[in-house]
Amino acid sequence: MIPLVKPFIPAREVLMPELEKILYSGYIAEGEAVYQFEDKFRGYLKNPLSLALHSGTDALHLALILAGVKSGDEVISTPMTAEPTNTSIAMVGGKVIWGDVDPRNGLLDPHDVEKMISERTKAIVLVHYAGMVCDMNEFYRISQKYDLPIIEDAAHALGSKYRGRMTGCNSPYTIFSLQAIKHMTTVDGGFLCLQNVEEFDRARRLRWFGLDKKRSRLENDITEVGFKYAMNNVNATIGNVQMRYLEDVINRYIVNGKYYDRVLAGVDGVQLVQYSPDTEASYWLYTMKVKDRENFIRMMEANGVMASPLHHRSDTHSIFGTSKRNLPNMDKWYKEFVHIPCGWWVGDEERERIVETIKKGW
Repeated sequence: MIPLVKPFIPAREVLMPELEKILYSGYIAEGEAVYQFEDKFRGYLKNPLSLALHSGTDALHLALILAGVKSGDEVISTPMTAEPTNTSIAMVGGKVIWGDVDPRNGLLDPHDVEKMISERTKAIVLVHYAGMVCDMNEFYRISQKYDLPIIEDAAHALGSKYRGRMTGCNSPYTIFSLQAIKHMTTVDGGFLCLQNVEEFDRARRLRWFGLDKKRSRLENDITEVGFKYAMNNVNATIGNVQMRYLEDVINRYIVNGKYYDRVLAGVDGVQLVQYSPDTEASYWLYTMKVKDRENFIRMMEANGVMASPLHHRSDTHSIFGTSKRNLPNMDKWYKEFVHIPCGWWVGDEERERIVETIKKGW
């Protein structure tokens, strides 16, 4: 079975010596390995205000705090995402306001979002689902018009771009996940990427109980409640080794995704997604729409290829009951979209097999 997702882990002989060094170093909490990893990640994104955290969820929580979201505030978000995008909004007491999706790609529709803005709206959370980038031209227009900060959830979108710049450099707040099955994994981990130095310094304190790691513990004064959100040296050591392979790994996702874009165009029963203007996807999952999805999934699995919609729509959870609204485009999208394997483990032979299987019909 060709899997839909699979973690890239460097070879044992490369990774294990580095892990053994840090495990027996006597310092496995946040320390030099974390700071080295941050420097490498910042260099990749070209954003010096990038902060390593224990998870992408932690990064979302801090982003919402920095954006000033408090109890009773409204945050416009998407139901087409993994659960933490929206449970993080609940963590700060905010109310999720659902925006509908663009039926051509499942991404948050800026025109529907604009209709949902009220005097209680505090931020807009965008999800670059499956590595596809939202319509940032329209969202930045809305952000400027209504003076609302954009929070980019790029958990699926490491290596994607807007106008030639890496995602992570363009909005006040962007988060990445380094969870098990993402483009790059540190087993668990995340990054918060910012544009404001003062907010960066505040986030650095918030990740460690409100303490400033640049001072000794005896000289510290906690001025606001912080959290235990710091990355540790063990996860960071995995990250430092992963950075040696990151560009090649992500490039394979992109090469495979563009191959599918080319060879699946016009295939009976398949409708390709439309990518947003001025964006470059990083294809964490290859996404398309198919007729008779359940039969398609069964046919693919019978031929040794995993296919799945993967995510459960967030607006059906009881915790968001008071946010319920009619989302006709989401209803339509959710019945038709599906993912096929696209990552580093899909070689030329495997992707040709996947395409030929699809072309046979279902």
